[in-house]
Amino acid sequence: MSPYLLLSVAIVAEVVATTAMKSSEGFTRLWPSIAVVVGYAIAFYFLSLTLKTIPTGIAYAIWAGAGIVLIALLGWIVHRQALDLPAMLGMGLIVSGVLVIQVFSRSSGH
Repeated sequence: MSPYLLLSVAIVAEVVATTAMKSSEGFTRLWPSIAVVVGYAIAFYFLSLTLKTIPTGIAYAIWAGAGIVLIALLGWIVHRQALDLPAMLGMGLIVSGVLVIQVFSRSSGH
């Protein structure tokens, strides 16, 4: 299986878990709290599988960059959290950095 598919699963699971953490209201709501624990377990398991072929720094840069943007978007959609122009510009720079790694880096484990 492609290490980037495994990394994508890890990122989606982490984004779901982090979004559920807000909904758990400090782990006082059962189902969102369960989603947090299960989501992070899945995320770290799949991240560990990607580290067999993708260097740790590259995998983590992609994980963090994609996670930041996706969590911010879900926070905006699900929790009605506003994003101002500097936040959107910063996330654009993060996406640009991930693209630079993917397109130009020889370290990315292609």
